[in-house]
Amino acid sequence: MTLPAVRRLAAPALAIALGTGVVGAGPGMAWSGAALAVRDGAGWVTWWREEAAPARWDGAGPLAERVTWRPGVDGVEWGELQLRGASEAWRTRVVVARIDPRRVALSLVPAFTGEGNWTIHEADGGVALALDAGQFRESLPWGWVVHGGRELLSPQYAPLAGAVVVEASGAVRVVPPEGVAAERARGTAREAFQSYPMLLHEGAVPAPLLAAGRGVDLGHRDARLALGTLADGRLVVALTRFDALGGALGRIPFGLTSPEMAAVMGALGCREALLLDGGISGQLLLREADGRARTWSGVRRVPLGLVGRSVSARP
Repeated sequence: MTLPAVRRLAAPALAIALGTGVVGAGPGMAWSGAALAVRDGAGWVTWWREEAAPARWDGAGPLAERVTWRPGVDGVEWGELQLRGASEAWRTRVVVARIDPRRVALSLVPAFTGEGNWTIHEADGGVALALDAGQFRESLPWGWVVHGGRELLSPQYAPLAGAVVVEASGAVRVVPPEGVAAERARGTAREAFQSYPMLLHEGAVPAPLLAAGRGVDLGHRDARLALGTLADGRLVVALTRFDALGGALGRIPFGLTSPEMAAVMGALGCREALLLDGGISGQLLLREADGRARTWSGVRRVPLGLVGRSVSARP
């Protein structure tokens, strides 16, 4: 099923939720649509407004401080936030994971090489986390793919198309668009994939996300998936889910705009961040410390996945 078809089918559910007040602002609460608030006990705290949106984030992480972090497999911790935004984003849950690449080894699952597709449910019991990687065009990932040090697909060059690079040491970097060609020339990537758009570079929001008419649809709302890096080298993965009706509609592709997702990643403390394929592709698996898997499924299978395995659990 295509993304537009899913959205058409989901629209009546959103209308019902709005009509019954499930997705409303709450009694006595004035609400400006061009803003994001986070759940704080029984109330909401507004932490971002479009008219005063910062062009640069300093790594302080005001949202990260509100997450109740739970232990996952060694090297992974995770938690959730409830956000309130405009229109489809009236109720948005954000699932956040922080990963230490010194303790979790990341690798790609290039299902497209066998003309196949993949979902997180195919991850074996040794996988600490799993998610879809990059952006997709029908049966192929978009842009550069390196697996096991071998280039499977060559880069594509576009203004906001960055890359995620895993070094032989296990260190992970988000490379800005202007750095992709040089990164390829170095030839040191163990794993790499491209995606777009960049959400943050050195804490700054790219200019096309700050004003309309620069090549990005700033008003489009969707379920989102993003990957970023903190100043200490840890990764942050954030997945959004429509959170009306007790989460029963979680796989419906309603949610945040690209500028709002840039704000989420900045407020989680990221210095670099890149949007991955969300919508009906967005999916995430996190394994808790006791081995149980928490899953947030997508609607469709994807040609490229990313998995992490705890180094301490490997032979």
